[in-house]
Amino acid sequence: MPEPLLPIASWINTAAEPALAHAAPAFEAFGDAAGALVEGLQAGLLWLHPAAQVVLLAALGWWRRGWRLSLLAGAALAAIHAMGFGEPLAATLAQMLVATLVSIALGVPLGIWLGGSPRAQWLARPLLDLMQTMPAFVYLIPAVALFGLGLAPALLATVVFALPPVVRLTALGIRQVGRDVTEAAASLGARDGQVLRLVRLPYALPGIMAGVSQGIMMALSMTIIASMVGAGGLGSEVLASIQRLDIGQGAASGLSVVLLAMVVDRLAESFAPPESTPPH
Repeated sequence: MPEPLLPIASWINTAAEPALAHAAPAFEAFGDAAGALVEGLQAGLLWLHPAAQVVLLAALGWWRRGWRLSLLAGAALAAIHAMGFGEPLAATLAQMLVATLVSIALGVPLGIWLGGSPRAQWLARPLLDLMQTMPAFVYLIPAVALFGLGLAPALLATVVFALPPVVRLTALGIRQVGRDVTEAAASLGARDGQVLRLVRLPYALPGIMAGVSQGIMMALSMTIIASMVGAGGLGSEVLASIQRLDIGQGAASGLSVVLLAMVVDRLAESFAPPESTPPH
């Protein structure tokens, strides 16, 4: 194979080696903490009896959207348990929840900053494009190089994959707040922090929640891919069925993923306020 005219791969490998060597202790500590958090959450989910899980999720659906969402949530969770995927479900939910919380904690403040700074938005846009269009499998390579196999690389790859939609839609929501509204608040004596907290954020909340919902779905899709590095969960069931060419197991585990995605999407959507409703 001839030498490439633009040896980007060699440049990246050369630059990454010293960084990986010096940062190894910090990444190891982060990996241990993240793994302990996911395992603790998974143990808490498994501690609940499957019937209690179904009742609690159905009650959440009833509270958010009434009997239709309650029926969907309860029936979907009961079906997943009935197919024998209760333990993988707990692992997938724990990974998805932790990765989503980290993505929100990083993405919402970053999106607020980008939404208020056109120059920062212009500079960050290529990076967000790169993060959002890069094949998901590529994120596993540096994650495994940093942490080895297990939960930690899966969480890192999932956070990176889920972060761009949270940042983008939060920034879009902030930018769409009318200048007349912010100027009116400023003319009444509101300081910048008060304008952000009392005006920009409430008006941008539908966009922010849309970003959170998209981030949740991206995190769920990535946890399936992350099973390739030993993260476990429903993705490992899909992967095992591929390795054994087990059509029935593949269909059942794939259906479980679809049911979980439907419930998570409907619940996340229920927390988004109507765009036409102004803040009080």
